[in-house]
Amino acid sequence: MLTLNETARALSELCAAGATLGIIYNLFAAILVMRFERPSRSRSSMLPSVTVLKPLHGSEPGLFNRLACLCTQDYPKKLQLICGTQATTDTAIDLVRLLARRHPETRIDLVVDERTRGTNRKISNLVNMEPKAHHELIVLSDSDILVDKQFVSRIVAELEHSRAGAVSCAYYGVAIGDIWAKASALNINSQFLPNVIVALTFGATKPCFGSAIAMHKSTLKRIGGLKPFLDELADDYAIGRAVRSTGLDVVIPHFAVGHVCFEHSFQEFWERHMRSSRTIRSIDPVGYIGILFMHPLMLSLMAAIIGTSHPFSLIAVAFASRAVLTSSVERAFKLEPQRLWLVAVHDAISFAVFVSSFFGAVVAWRGSAYRILHDGTIEDEN
Repeated sequence: MLTLNETARALSELCAAGATLGIIYNLFAAILVMRFERPSRSRSSMLPSVTVLKPLHGSEPGLFNRLACLCTQDYPKKLQLICGTQATTDTAIDLVRLLARRHPETRIDLVVDERTRGTNRKISNLVNMEPKAHHELIVLSDSDILVDKQFVSRIVAELEHSRAGAVSCAYYGVAIGDIWAKASALNINSQFLPNVIVALTFGATKPCFGSAIAMHKSTLKRIGGLKPFLDELADDYAIGRAVRSTGLDVVIPHFAVGHVCFEHSFQEFWERHMRSSRTIRSIDPVGYIGILFMHPLMLSLMAAIIGTSHPFSLIAVAFASRAVLTSSVERAFKLEPQRLWLVAVHDAISFAVFVSSFFGAVVAWRGSAYRILHDGTIEDEN
């Protein structure tokens, strides 16, 4: 039987080994990140008219400009923008009406439908909007997604791949606000996005992201429309899985869109981070454990506290690896640099979220609480 000292030594060595692997992983991810963003040289030979569906929930910071960018796309064919909300008092309604007055050249439809058809309110909103779609190519995109003026043309070009059933874009974080918005963006940029890029490089995952999902109307019809996903927590992943079940692929192009973060408090940051973590855990519980190696700084601190040799050098190298990875993402996607102390704060909180995510199945979303069931669907916790 191991003595207390022997147990502490073994645990310290285990944490130090985990931190070392994490350092290597972070540096390797930094290299792959710098190679990910590549300008698209392909142009679509067929230019279908496009309908973009935007489910809204309140007048989020910067929402008007994000919607306006969709009205000024560098795309020669017709573009329809459908904005939907489930409340007649939603503050986004006046904003959409203003947008329609400012951009009369774009067909902008507003759907206000209070019917809640399933537990996932975003998908319920989209189901209400779906009958209004007039064009052959459908793009689903969350309200907090920021795109450039070439977005539609680039995503249409990607759909010309021979077996492409859908195109979905990875995303980076953009902060609008103070520390917690910046921490939320940092969580995407220093953890989520690098993990996605590494997994895509080695074909270790088959993702689909709610940031943007483009498909032909015929493909959407083949998967039963949007109604089958009314109770899914990871609705984007479920849509991608349904597309693949038809024998088609979900293409993830080598460009990303922006995900705007505007958390105002620690609680908002924690709830969003926990929802993301438990969603990923519900999709891939085994792979989720591997996220442990995205926390070399905390593992090195644990090793130092327990009593590893050369503790300060291990902590310094671990912190440097996190700083290098964060800086690589910022350079690759031309983002505003974050302060290094925020990287340390984020890593401490993120590690707490990672550990806590294994103890419970409740997530908070848009002011409501939901319980994740074993099959990945959700039910109201209230």
